[in-house]
Amino acid sequence: MDTTLIIEAAYFVAALLFIYGLKRMASPVTARSGILVAGWGMVLAVAVAFLYGLDVNEKAQPHVWVNLTLVVIALGIGVGWAWYSGKKVAMTDMPQMVALYNGMGGGAAAAIAAIELFSGNAQSHGIVVTILAVLGGLIGAVALSGSLIAWAKLDGRINKTVRLPGQQAINAALFFLALATGAAITTAGLAGEVSITLVAVFFVISLVLGVMLTNPIGGADMPVVISLYNAFTGLAVAFEGFVLQNPAMIIAGTVVGSAGTLLTLMMAKAMNRPVSNVIFSQFGETDDGGDSEIEGSMKAAEASDAAIAMYYANKVIIVPGYGLAVAQAQHKLYEFVKLLQKQGVDVRFAIHPVAGRMPGHMNVLLAEAGVPYDIIFDLEDINEDFAQADVAIVLGANDVVNPAARTKKSSPIYGMPILNVDMAQTAYVVKRGQGKGYSGVENELFYADNTSMVYGDAQKVMAQMIEAVKSLG
Repeated sequence: MDTTLIIEAAYFVAALLFIYGLKRMASPVTARSGILVAGWGMVLAVAVAFLYGLDVNEKAQPHVWVNLTLVVIALGIGVGWAWYSGKKVAMTDMPQMVALYNGMGGGAAAAIAAIELFSGNAQSHGIVVTILAVLGGLIGAVALSGSLIAWAKLDGRINKTVRLPGQQAINAALFFLALATGAAITTAGLAGEVSITLVAVFFVISLVLGVMLTNPIGGADMPVVISLYNAFTGLAVAFEGFVLQNPAMIIAGTVVGSAGTLLTLMMAKAMNRPVSNVIFSQFGETDDGGDSEIEGSMKAAEASDAAIAMYYANKVIIVPGYGLAVAQAQHKLYEFVKLLQKQGVDVRFAIHPVAGRMPGHMNVLLAEAGVPYDIIFDLEDINEDFAQADVAIVLGANDVVNPAARTKKSSPIYGMPILNVDMAQTAYVVKRGQGKGYSGVENELFYADNTSMVYGDAQKVMAQMIEAVKSLG
C-alpha cells in the first residue's frame, strides 16, 4: 500500500479522535473517556510521524536513523517524566503542572519555527508559510515564557507582582519590535539570505515579551492567564502545522486554540473584565481605596455547631475553594455530605468559574472524591437557590463570595459575578485565619450578621463535623 495514503489516513483518524475526545469532555460523566480517546489520537499522530520521517527523509538524509534514535530518546525522557510527575503531583499543585505543560507545548511550536527559519525551509515554501512560521514562533515563545512565569507564581517561587513605570508602553514596544524583526526575517529569507543572528534576536525578544506580559499580573488572576496561554499554544501549533504541512497539528492546534479562546472569554466574563484588559495586563491591579472600614465583626463558631445546624437543615449549599484543595479535605467533605444526605438533607455544591487556581479546578477536586455530578452546579444554575438555603458553607473560597463585588464601586472586584452566599439564612465560612483572600480584598461576607467563622484547617474541621454528626445518631 502507498505509504503516503497510510499517513494521510492515519492523520485523518487522529483528527477524528481529537474532535470526538473533545466532544466527550463536554460532560463530566464522559470527560475521562474523552481524554483517553484524544490521547490515543495523539499516540497515532506521533507514531505516523516516524513513518513520515522514514518515507520522506531516508534517501535525502543518510543520517535519518540517527535523528530517529534521538527522537526516540527524547520521547522516552518525556514520557517518563510526564508519567512520574503526573502520578506524583498533588491536587493543590495541578494548576502549576497545567501551566508548565502548556508552556512546553508553546515551546515545542517555537522550536519548530526556529528550526524551519534557521534552515530556510520555511522561506523556501513562500511568503505565506514564512509568515506563519514567524507568527507561530512569536506566539509559541510568548506562551512558553509566560507560562513559566505563571508556574512560578502559582508555585510560590515568585511572590511579588512587579509593575514597571510605563509597563504597557514597554510591552507595546517589545511587541512591535518582535513584529519588525519577524518582517525582516521574512524579507531576508525570501531573498535567500537567512540571518541566524536575526532569528535568534527575534526569539529572545519574543521570550522577553512573554515575561513582561505575565509578570505584572497578580496570582489571583492566574486562571485567566492559564486559559489565555492555552489558546496561544494551540494557535502556535496550528500555524506550525501549516509550515510542516501536517494535518494533525493543524486540526489539534485549531481545536485547542478555539477551545482556549472560548474558555478565556468565559473566564473574563466571570471576573467582569474585558478580554483586552487580560491581554494588556490591566487586570490583577488593585485600587488603594478599595478597602474601607467594614461594619460589624467576625463571629467565631465551633465546627460541631455548624455540623449540627446543617444536620437539621432542609437545604445546604457548599461552596468549595482553593483552601479545600490545600487541606486535601475533599474526601472528608464528601463523607460528611453522605451523612447529611442519609438524614434527608438536600445538599448541593456551587462552583464559581474562577474558583481555585485554574479553570475547572474545583470540579476536578470533587470528582477525585467521588462527588456525584448531579449535585454539582455552576454559578448561573444555582445562584437563585441561595435565598432558599437554610445553610451555606464556604470552604476556602474568598473573592467569589464577596458581596463587595455587588455594592462597592471602589473595590477592584466590583462587578464580578459572585455566589450569593450572603443571601442564605445562615452562612458558615471555614478558614484557616482572619487574613484576606488571594486578591488582597477584605471580604464583607465575613462580617455579615448571618455569617459565622469556623477557624481551622479544612481537613481537621471536616473531621470534627463528622464526629459531631455521628454523635447525634
